[in-house]
Amino acid sequence: MSVPAADRGATKVADRAVRRIAGRAATEALAPGEVRTDRSAASVRGRRARVDVAVTLPYPAVLDESGERVRSHVADRTARLTGLAVPSARVRVRELRVRAAEAGEPDAAWDEGGVRARRPWSARRVPVAVAALVAAAVCGVFLYDVLAVHAAGRTPARWRADLMEWLATHGPHRGVWPGAAAAFAVLCLGVWLMVLAVTPGFRGRLPMRPPLPDVHAVVDRSTVAALLREAVSGLPGITRARVRVGRRRVTVRAGLAFGELDPAREALTETAERVLASCGVARTPRLRIRLRAEPGWRAPERSAPAREGEEK
Repeated sequence: MSVPAADRGATKVADRAVRRIAGRAATEALAPGEVRTDRSAASVRGRRARVDVAVTLPYPAVLDESGERVRSHVADRTARLTGLAVPSARVRVRELRVRAAEAGEPDAAWDEGGVRARRPWSARRVPVAVAALVAAAVCGVFLYDVLAVHAAGRTPARWRADLMEWLATHGPHRGVWPGAAAAFAVLCLGVWLMVLAVTPGFRGRLPMRPPLPDVHAVVDRSTVAALLREAVSGLPGITRARVRVGRRRVTVRAGLAFGELDPAREALTETAERVLASCGVARTPRLRIRLRAEPGWRAPERSAPAREGEEK
C-alpha cells in the first residue's frame, strides 16, 4: 500500500531562517542603504510565523509611512520566501540616521548594511604553508630517529646526540650568546605569526563604499595612484608627477615647467580631489600636494598697465 506524498514527511522552517529573511527584507523596503537592521527575532508555530524587526530609518522621513512600508514589505517578503503565513510583523524604529547627502559628507565609515567597511581578511596561505612545512619536516626527522631507536633498537643518530649535548651546554639559562640568539629568533617568529593572525592583511587594498547591501568591494592602491598620476600629468605646465597612496594619506609631488604656481596648485588640488572622490573609497584619505618649480621655470611676465593718453 503506497503512502500519500503529503503523509511521508514534514518540512519545518527554523526560527533562525525566518529571522534572517525578515532582517534582510527590512533592508529592501526603501531605497538601497536607507534602512539598517539592528536586531530581529522570529517565532514559528506550525505554518504561522511572527517576526519582530528593529530598524534604523533615514532622516528626514515620515515615520508612520516609512514604518508601514517596512512592516508591509517584511510581512509579504517573509511569507513569500518561507511559505508560512505571517499574520503580524512588528517593526520598531530604534534610531534615525541623517542621510549622507543631508549631512554634507559621504557616510564613508559604514556600508549600506550597517557594517563598518574594512579590508578583506587575508588567508595568509604562504606564511602558514611555509611554517607548517618547516615544522612538519623537523618533526618528521625527529620522529623517524625516535622510532628507529625504540622500535628497531638502533643507536640514536649522531646529529641528535650532538644537538642535545649542544643545547644542554649552550642554553639561554647559561648566558651563552648562541642560545640566547636562538631563543630571541624563536620569540620574534612567534610574535610575527601572532601579528599575522590578528591583522587583516591586504595592505595594498582600500575598502570601497559598497554599491549594494552585502557587497564588499576593494580597490588596489596602485590603481588609485595610476589614476591620479594620469589625471594630474595632463594639466598644463605639469611635467612630472609622483603619487604615493597610503591607507590614510595621499601625497602628490609634481613639477611645474611654466605658468603661475598658485593657480597650478589650485588646479592640481581640485583634480586630485575629484579623482579620489570618483574612486569611491570608504574613507577618503587626506590629500597632500607638493608642487615645485622646475629648474628652467621662470615667472610669467606681467604686462605693465597702459598709461593714460598712450596708444594701446
